[in-house]
Amino acid sequence: MYWKYALKRILYGYAMFAFLVLLFAVIFNAQMEKTQNAQIREQLNAERLSLTQKRMAPEELTRLMQEREQRLRDQYHLDEPIISRILSATWDTLTLRLGTSTNIRSQAGERDVWTIVSEKIPRTVLLFTVAIAFDIVLGVWLGLKTARRAGKLLDRTTSVTTMVVYGLPTWWLAMILIMLLVYAIPIFPSGGLHSVPPPQGFGYTLDLLYHLALPVLTLVVLGFWGRAYLTRNLVLGTLQEDFIMSARARGLSEPRILYGHTLRAAAPPIVTMSLLSLLGSFGGALIFEGIFSWPGMGNLYWIAVQQNDIPVLMGNLAITTALYVGGLVLLDLIYGFLDPRIKVSGKA
Repeated sequence: MYWKYALKRILYGYAMFAFLVLLFAVIFNAQMEKTQNAQIREQLNAERLSLTQKRMAPEELTRLMQEREQRLRDQYHLDEPIISRILSATWDTLTLRLGTSTNIRSQAGERDVWTIVSEKIPRTVLLFTVAIAFDIVLGVWLGLKTARRAGKLLDRTTSVTTMVVYGLPTWWLAMILIMLLVYAIPIFPSGGLHSVPPPQGFGYTLDLLYHLALPVLTLVVLGFWGRAYLTRNLVLGTLQEDFIMSARARGLSEPRILYGHTLRAAAPPIVTMSLLSLLGSFGGALIFEGIFSWPGMGNLYWIAVQQNDIPVLMGNLAITTALYVGGLVLLDLIYGFLDPRIKVSGKA
């Protein structure tokens, strides 16, 4: 039954997510302990200075600082065994209690990790979703064109261009386009989300699209060639199927066969590749967002590394991992609903 298959996939996805969060907690535990100890020392020094100015007796001040230090260590679970701290951090993350950041703040000045990360997710999704949408349209269109003209000039040109472009580093092409289209020919801004100060009203949206254009152009130029080549190969294989031969024998036109029959049959792997590309982009491209100063998840991760903000790093990784694993589970559920053979092979 489908509900058994769905339940099995959801539980498997959650178990995988929990294991990855546990792994993150193990990796970051030592550095988190150092960071929390440093925070405690800074807080105690500030409190000691404040109490010293009030001319408190040295013995009373020492006793008060010791009590305060013990309370802070209990608050951060620093005196507990390492296994207990790791499991506690894992449970807090799984229940979305991401804590407060060490240095990074949200636009409103808050230090809540969930607030900080949730500000960045829509920006990363916007950038990569728009790029992937253009990538799919252009890639599928070019793939169908080359499949119809297999072996012709367009097909050979696309194959050669794909081999050249697909190996180019994203950061290298981004810098080349910035030099050409920002400095040599000043068409686009060099980076950022908005102009400073940002315009108001409808101009705000236009300014956002203006800053979005060059990063999207870079991603599309690199991405759609590979998608076109894959689409071409999938369509060529489908064109040899018996039902295509039967459609031709019935006198259907080539465009109708290509778009109505062939593309529909080749759609599942194309959709899978597109969804996986989108899911993989949720974490943000670390170097890419840095080059364009795009304030998304990748840029946040880099800033958190620079400032040694472990809570933000942990929250960033946990949320992006949850989105990716959740997307994979959703993809499994869709495939299981559309194709009963998958449920049978999965022994649901």
